[in-house]
Order: sequence, then structure tokens, then C-alpha cells
Amino acid sequence: MKRAPIAGLALCVTASLAFAHGDVAPQPVNTDALPDVGEEWLIENPYRADKVGEEVWWQAVLIGDSGYNQNCARCHGLGVVSGGLAPDLRFLEAAEYGDEWFAERFRHGYTQDGTTKMPAFGEILGQKAAWAIRTYIETRPEDGALEAHKDRLGAIRDQLMAGDGDEAALKAELMEIAAGIVTASGAPKADSAALRAALALDGSPAAKKHAAEMLTIGLSAAH
Repeated sequence: MKRAPIAGLALCVTASLAFAHGDVAPQPVNTDALPDVGEEWLIENPYRADKVGEEVWWQAVLIGDSGYNQNCARCHGLGVVSGGLAPDLRFLEAAEYGDEWFAERFRHGYTQDGTTKMPAFGEILGQKAAWAIRTYIETRPEDGALEAHKDRLGAIRDQLMAGDGDEAALKAELMEIAAGIVTASGAPKADSAALRAALALDGSPAAKKHAAEMLTIGLSAAH
């Protein structure tokens, strides 16, 4: 599997480039829904599903999504898909080595030849936000992950938009598809359009419409 060079990874590029993307002041991340992880910085992601369970893992993904897109996307791209100005963080291995490197860089930033290539986020955003962002990043699907399922996902989307189909059956099918989506980092669970659509099917009146929107966004991004 393709991996980005560790030495080149950073959460933001040069200060001048970041400035060109707008306000670069770190934006606070609300991590109240996540369990505490202590004062001492860890070297391994504490919010993986095998450590905290599915519910907390999913909360970390959602919080990390918000934190990433407020603080990192301007340089590393929406959905962690780099446009080429900065490394593609999806390929940082979901393992202790990758975690330790990520925590160090997040905490202290990175300078080269006197130039700040990324700011230090550790003291401002804190450890819980760091690991939530890490969780979101490592669960991003690899390129083309939805390709084999796009026709069926499109058909399910159309059913949902029309209000047709058995919700429980469609949710089960979406969960089955989601379980087969591969991450770029090697993490065992992916945050995909199929998973988000499945979780949106909660029996509420607006559930089918919401799930259809999740699929529309995901299928559009896949292209």
C-alpha cells in the first residue's frame, strides 16, 4: 500500500501559504463527549474502536471531522484528500509508530531552516482533540474505495430519496457495504458514505432523506 514519506508529513504548510487560505488561528474543538485521556501525552491513539467501543469511536470520528476541517483542511484538503500543496495524511499508518509521530508533530509543530511549516497545536487544542483528529484521518477510505459499490449505493440513494424500501433492510445492506470499505492508513474501520448513511437511518421521519444526502455527498466526492 502506498505510504507518504514520514519526513514530509505536516499538518500545515508554510505560514505564507496558510495565510493565503484565510484565518489560520486554531479553532477550538469541543471534546466534551469523549473520555479523558489524562495529562501526559500518549503515543498511541486511545479512541480506536477496539479500545473504547463503537459508540465512542464514532464520536471521535465526528469530533475529529469537525476539528480537522476547521484547522487542517485549508492545507491538507477536505476529507483529508490533498490537492498537492501538502502531504496526504490518509497514508500515515494507523499503528503506534504513526501515532507517536503524529502526536509529536501535533504538539510541537514543525520548522525547517527557520521557516514554520506548521504551527504547534498541542497546548491550544489539547490531547483529546489531537486524537479525535487522528481518528478521523486514519478512518478515511483509500482512493476508489467506493468504486465497486457506486451503482448499488446510487440505487439505494434513489430509493431513499423516493421514500421507498424497507429501512431496516437498507440499513443492514449499507452496514455490510461499509464493513468492506478499505482505509488508506490500514485502520480496520472506515468512515465512509455507506456507514454515515446507515447510521442516519435511525427510524426518524427525516431519516431516509438524511441518509440519501449522505450518499449523494459521498458519491459526489468519490468522483
